[in-house]
Amino acid sequence: MNLPNKITVFRVCMIPVFLVFMLVPGIPGAKYFAAGVFIIASASDFLDGYLARKNNLVTDFGKFMDPLADKLLVCSALICFVEKGSVPAWAVILIIAREFTISGFRLVAAGNHVVIAANSWGKIKTVVQMIMCVFFIVDLDGGFFNAMEQVFLYAAVLLTVISLADYIYANRRVITEGTK
Repeated sequence: MNLPNKITVFRVCMIPVFLVFMLVPGIPGAKYFAAGVFIIASASDFLDGYLARKNNLVTDFGKFMDPLADKLLVCSALICFVEKGSVPAWAVILIIAREFTISGFRLVAAGNHVVIAANSWGKIKTVVQMIMCVFFIVDLDGGFFNAMEQVFLYAAVLLTVISLADYIYANRRVITEGTK
């Protein structure tokens, strides 16, 4: 397993650590530790992609697992936000439904020996979702921070819809013809 793929696996392994800080009551400074873990995991997404492209280490495993690791990280955070009452369930359902839909597309494609990598809209969506998550994890009070949470929440929802539409259109042959 090459270094970028190990970094992707590391990101998945960070999720339970993040969840402990998000959900276990009574840990002093928990939200800051959760934010730190989330930021490190998010930064590892950029690092593994950079190293894979720079060193020509792009693999089918990485094309499949890298976006899945991102989805697991972001969806874990979103579910925590619903439990804490800071993000509306409809937004989380919409975002997670998009992720299941894209994963379904990827599974159908993989069954036809086609690997579909993330596209630009999906990458932008992921960055916005990760920034949004940091705002909601830290949950600072104040007009500016509350406004930024809402701006990033609605931007993430909008980008979720746009990236889904673009992804379905760009890969429509996966369903209609079984190829890319």
